[in-house]
Amino acid sequence: MEKRVRELLDAAFEERPDLFLISLDIASGNIIKVVIDGDQDVKVADCIFVSRAVEHQLDREEMDFSLEVTSAGVGKPLTHHRQYIKNVGRKLEIVDRDKRKETGTLEKADDKQVTITWKAREPKPIGKGKVTVDKEWSIDYKDIKQAKVVITFN
Repeated sequence: MEKRVRELLDAAFEERPDLFLISLDIASGNIIKVVIDGDQDVKVADCIFVSRAVEHQLDREEMDFSLEVTSAGVGKPLTHHRQYIKNVGRKLEIVDRDKRKETGTLEKADDKQVTITWKAREPKPIGKGKVTVDKEWSIDYKDIKQAKVVITFN
């Protein structure tokens, strides 16, 4: 079942290369859960397109199933490099494998790494008081334990 669903999803994403798979889970009882994302925002019509691409090619007479197609939720960890690329300019919280945690603006994202920047208050090199300094962190995807878009309400 999983192989067939993956083939159907691959065909759908070939037709719509702006969309991509985040996760596929098939639970007992053939409960199929698909999470997608896109290079732009995912609309309900995009979820319907993917759902139909799978559902219309599976035979309920042969095997009963339920299918749920959703978009990657806001605040969920980023798992695919294309998610980083689409979020350039937004604020991210990144935790690396050594438990370093930083929050900053996603400045760059490519196929290998991301770069975030932020401002920090640090003691002056000479004298008393603090000074605002610009910070930057470039990290490879393989070293990221978790990254989330930080939602701010103004």
